[in-house]
Amino acid sequence: MADLAPGVDAAVPDVRACREALLRSPTPELMLRTGDVLFAAKQRLEAIRLILEVTSCHLDDWRLSLAGAMTILTHSSRYDIAETLLRNALRHQPEHIPIQAYLAHVRMAGGDIAGGKALFSGMVRRYPAQQAMVCTYMSVSLLAFGFPMESLQILLPCLESGYVDASILSNIGCSLEHLNRSADSFSWYEQALALDPTRALIRFGYACALLKAGRLREGWPRFFDRELTVGDRGAWYLALPRLRPGDEVAGRRIILFQEQGLGDTIQFIRFVPDLLAKGAEVTILVPRTLVPLLARSYPGATVREIDGFGREDDYAYAAAIPDLPYIAGVMSMHDIPAPVSYLRADPGDVARFAALLPERRPRVGLVWAGEQRVRSDDALVDRRRSTTLAALGTAVTPVDATLVSLQFGGLRSEIAGWTGQALCDPMGAVRDMADTAAIMANLDLVISVDTSPVHLAGAVGCPVWMISREDACWRWGDSGERSAWYPGMRLFRARERSLAPVLQEVGAALRIWVKTWRPS
Repeated sequence: MADLAPGVDAAVPDVRACREALLRSPTPELMLRTGDVLFAAKQRLEAIRLILEVTSCHLDDWRLSLAGAMTILTHSSRYDIAETLLRNALRHQPEHIPIQAYLAHVRMAGGDIAGGKALFSGMVRRYPAQQAMVCTYMSVSLLAFGFPMESLQILLPCLESGYVDASILSNIGCSLEHLNRSADSFSWYEQALALDPTRALIRFGYACALLKAGRLREGWPRFFDRELTVGDRGAWYLALPRLRPGDEVAGRRIILFQEQGLGDTIQFIRFVPDLLAKGAEVTILVPRTLVPLLARSYPGATVREIDGFGREDDYAYAAAIPDLPYIAGVMSMHDIPAPVSYLRADPGDVARFAALLPERRPRVGLVWAGEQRVRSDDALVDRRRSTTLAALGTAVTPVDATLVSLQFGGLRSEIAGWTGQALCDPMGAVRDMADTAAIMANLDLVISVDTSPVHLAGAVGCPVWMISREDACWRWGDSGERSAWYPGMRLFRARERSLAPVLQEVGAALRIWVKTWRPS
């Protein structure tokens, strides 16, 4: 990333320098770049304050308001601020289609799904000559809020009208993949790439569809070609050569770094022994919460906290942890190594948490929501994959079992309002994922939405039932109750946007499971 301005370092941004540079030269381009840098440096409040300060001084510059809104929509869930900025831009450009589309999207994000759809429908009527553009924007929003069939239904008529472009073709492919019809999406992605082979998002969508359909040999190389999702884009190790299949690793020092989420790291870290067996010297960079667990599980590797990892010499390669199955040569679902457990809880921690749990068994762990992330795209996925303690608890109780909360983060507060069957909550004593693994070693079953505890349970060998949203993540495939990634997992798949029906299925299955459960 280029410097924002003389004296503004993109890797370690100085808030004052960023502020002065943008106030001195308030252009939309600089607004976008400054926001990217500040949000990447986790200076979220400073970024929002700066955007508001600059736009309030230039209310007649609609481009600045639009740039500010786009920055906030990209990096946060402050839809109220984004809507205010978009309305100011629309005041100057009332017929600007993208601004109207973003406003409709923000309306939906704020919870007014019907109102947002109505705004889009009004645009379709007002701008018949721009139908393709409007429908493309509308389909993106429909997919983000979990309406893949509606997205498909508004895109196909565009083709019938004779208008074809890469965005429409790609969005049709994405809609089909979200409908768990990944094989049907291939031709649409291929047509889109034939028109515009440079579009990274189209290539990545095609990669995910291939992987979801189990076509790993074709999917991994395209997945490898993605733009990496890392917190620190200026990290020095990103400049190292990326490790690829076939590279010689014996005697070479290799950095494996966290990319994407904790669940991705837990799922793919299983391939570390492959590199160690080939003679590589492996350093694993992960968030603090994973350091103790991975250090215990892979004593042959060096495990370090990713934040603040300083420059070190003599590394030959770096690899994003989600690329490890591709590097290890896993070219079909049958190639996935599936040990009963590959992450190990500390026996002392297991005993410590055993003393905190009720003796009555079976013990069933519950997770009802994913991490509350701040980026808008991530937050919208969180909405689709998560439920509430009230909804999950009501569906699975009463049940003749001890219920144990594994919920971490802010939504753990829902326990205070729960008035149903007793729920043991040991998470106040949890310091990191090693502690959570130790709790799981004392459980007989984990029931969770699609978030990192699912992967942790599978990795430590605890039976786990996963509740999947309708537009299932690529790693779980299009159908089926089992996963090659975790032999002890059972998948419960939602067949509509609401999770309510599948929660009832989980509750019924749990009561049957309890009746037949026997201590191992």
